[in-house]
Amino acid sequence: MTAEVRQIKTAAEEALAEAFAARKATLGRDPLVAQREAAFGRFAAEGLPHRRVEDWKYTDLRALMREAKPLAGPPDAAGIARAKKSGAALRGVEGRRIVLVDGAFVPGLSDLAALEAGLTIGSMAQALASDSEVVRLVGTVAPTDDVAAALNTAFMGDGVVIRVADGVTLARPIHLVFAYTASAAAAVFARSLIVIGKGARVTLIESHEGPDDVDYQVNNALELMISDDAKVAHVKVGTEGSRALHISTLMASLGAHGELNDLSFTTGGSVVRNQIHLRYAGEGAAATIAGASLIKGRQHVDTTLVVDHALRGGTSRELFKSVLDGESHGVFQGKIIVRPGAQQTDARMMTRALLLSEAAEADNKPELEIFADDVQCGHGATAGALDRDLLFYLKARGIPGHEAEALLIQAFVGEALETIANDELRGALADAAATWLKARG
Repeated sequence: MTAEVRQIKTAAEEALAEAFAARKATLGRDPLVAQREAAFGRFAAEGLPHRRVEDWKYTDLRALMREAKPLAGPPDAAGIARAKKSGAALRGVEGRRIVLVDGAFVPGLSDLAALEAGLTIGSMAQALASDSEVVRLVGTVAPTDDVAAALNTAFMGDGVVIRVADGVTLARPIHLVFAYTASAAAAVFARSLIVIGKGARVTLIESHEGPDDVDYQVNNALELMISDDAKVAHVKVGTEGSRALHISTLMASLGAHGELNDLSFTTGGSVVRNQIHLRYAGEGAAATIAGASLIKGRQHVDTTLVVDHALRGGTSRELFKSVLDGESHGVFQGKIIVRPGAQQTDARMMTRALLLSEAAEADNKPELEIFADDVQCGHGATAGALDRDLLFYLKARGIPGHEAEALLIQAFVGEALETIANDELRGALADAAATWLKARG
């Protein structure tokens, strides 16, 4: 005789179940009702991911997320006013600002004038309400069974829908500014969909920020469809508040001979998980995926990456750099999958962690799953302290100790930042790294 073992639900899981029941009652004729119900059903069956779930082994969300905050309401006038100053770190980058406040698209703060021919920008909430044809793509770009992504699907409210027509080259980057401005802690579930036409050329920037004194929660998802021969540069900048919990999922697909250059740069947040699911949907596609995080105190930053080479002739390069001070915890999990038909794949992955204190911890787990024989694949991982010989060399030439350390750290992070082609953007992130180092003392 066997007894059925049921997992006891946490307060956060019970609160999420109550919130979804209330949310479901307001959906009306939402075209994605069935998809939302299936997604929440997956969460209800599995619960919040924990250390026994391999992909979440080092980020036990069940333990880290003690409570689920109520869903954020529409931003008020005071919040919208505060959001006018958002994205200050990237003000020097000339781009088209699209502003979302507490997860809601705010046209009044967004630069929607004189859109280039072939560019459309709109609200995800409006697209859902009007049953726009484009929302049929939601959840299909790079499907994943991740529970955090499922929660986003279940609760997604607003976001942006961007379409770039075939052959269009955007002269200015599109800058998606995600600002949390509410004075009380709440949960934000934003979902965005970006479709890049054949042969188009686009630079996308995401920046996420919020106050230090509020323990708000963000679950953000972006689906990015890159068509054949298109080229996209995507940079995500995370400067969330010091008590924030931030989960971000990028689901991207690459068409034949398409190119993606992606970089994530993180300095803020209490608990951060950046997830990337990249699917090669055409032959001869190429991607460069990089990341740089500078964290301190008791910050926890997790980068989890899955690159799925499903077709022939794909190329991918992954480079991630982490700088850890205090009692911070950095996690990198990278998986390259080469499917049976993906011959002549060339994939290389490297992750490096720089530990500035004895209490800092880095967990690096690169993986290869190869089911084809005509491939070139490799991975590597390192973790260590600053090179004492290099420090001595710099000090011997009259450079003070803290400046010598800063120079070496900037050089360490700079290798990842060099993957950014936009000079203004690369310079702004280098300045942000310098500001972090200056605050460190």
